[in-house]
Amino acid sequence: MIKIFFRTLRLILMPFMLLWSSLATPKGMVRPSEAQKKIDQDCEKLALYHFKTCPFCIKVRHEMARLSLPIALRDAQHDTKHRDDLMLGGGKIQTPCLQITDQSGKVQWLYESGDIIRYLQQRFQNA
Repeated sequence: MIKIFFRTLRLILMPFMLLWSSLATPKGMVRPSEAQKKIDQDCEKLALYHFKTCPFCIKVRHEMARLSLPIALRDAQHDTKHRDDLMLGGGKIQTPCLQITDQSGKVQWLYESGDIIRYLQQRFQNA
């Protein structure tokens, strides 16, 4: 019974979450083209595993938009391959999760929206 209640609640709230997500997305910062090219290259080594209507994922996507970061989005809710990759790599199916691949190919999985936002700000805020 409780499961049905939460599923129904999620179905009712989903359109509002999507609307809020699209209306509240901030404008991206503008950088000189050379600086933005460097950021674009750095972001090729990042991927965000997310659920479209998760409020914590929305916070991270808003920060990505504000910082003008073209990070690949991987839907771990509806795409079983991404869900499996998240479980195998990160060890749990929890979103948001930022996959960070360094220059040597070593992969780090960063969970928690606050930690992800801090990481993105420290790495790209003044770039």
